[in-house]
Amino acid sequence: MLWVLLLQVLVSCLWLGHSEVVKSFETSCPQFFFREIPPNEALEPQNPAWICQNYKNQYYFATLYDKTLRIPVYSAYIYQPGPGKRPKTWLVEPQLIGPTYPKTMEKEWTLLKRYNVSLEKIIQSQAVLHDYKNLTGLNRGHLNPNGHHDDYSSRVATFTLTNIVPQDEKLNGGAWNNYEQQTMIRRTQGCKTTYVIVGAVPGNNYIAKGRVNKPSHLWSAACCVVDNNYLKAWAVIAENDKNQVQLLTLGELEDALTELYGRGEVSLFDSDCPRE
Repeated sequence: MLWVLLLQVLVSCLWLGHSEVVKSFETSCPQFFFREIPPNEALEPQNPAWICQNYKNQYYFATLYDKTLRIPVYSAYIYQPGPGKRPKTWLVEPQLIGPTYPKTMEKEWTLLKRYNVSLEKIIQSQAVLHDYKNLTGLNRGHLNPNGHHDDYSSRVATFTLTNIVPQDEKLNGGAWNNYEQQTMIRRTQGCKTTYVIVGAVPGNNYIAKGRVNKPSHLWSAACCVVDNNYLKAWAVIAENDKNQVQLLTLGELEDALTELYGRGEVSLFDSDCPRE
C-alpha cells in the first residue's frame, strides 16, 4: 500500500513538472529569468496562474497571468530578434480550463472540435478572441512581441491571448513600437544575453462588458549580460492612453511599480542587475 502511495506521488510530481500551468517558475521554466530568479511576490495578483508558454511541446517564455482580470501581469523572455513572417493565428491556454487539457497552447476551434470543450468553459477561464472584437482606440497589444524572436514557432507562441492586453492603438503602433524595434536594438549592442520582462499595471477600465481589464500602464525592463564582469540594465514605462514612452533606470521602474501596485517593494531581477 505504501509503495502504491509513493508511486502515485512520484507520478503526480513528474506530471506537474511537465505541465504548462505550473506551481512556480523557479522549478518549471527558470531559464527565461536572469540567474533563474523571477520577480518577487509584490507583483502577484489575488488569482494568479504561472504559465510556462508551451507551443508544440517546447517552452518559449513565461507569463504570470491574472485569472480574474484576464490579462497577463508580465511575460518574461530572452531577446533574440530576427526577420520573419508575422503569424496570424491566435491561441488560448487549455490548462487554464483544467489540468486534464493539453499542456500546449491551442486554437479555440481545436479545443471545441477535437477536445469537446464547451465555449463557455473557455470563456470562463480566460480572455478569448471575441473579447477583442469591435474595439475603439484599442487593439491587441503583445507583452512579449513576436518581433523579438528569430524563428516562426517562437513567434507563433507569442500569439496566445494570455500574452495580450488591450493597448492604446496609437501607443502600440507608435512610441511603444519604436521602443521594441529601435531602442532595443541600440540598447542591446554588445549583449550576449538579454533577459526581458514586460508587464501591465491593472487599470480601472474594462473591455468586453467588464471581462477584460484595460491596463493603466505598460512597462518593460531588460537585464543584459555583456560578459562575466559587466551587466547593464534599462527600463521604460508608458501610460496606456498616451503615445509616449519614458526611459528609466531599472531602479526607477521598480520604484514606480512599487507605488503603482501598492503590494510592497518590487524587485524584477536578481540583485546583481544594476539599478542605476
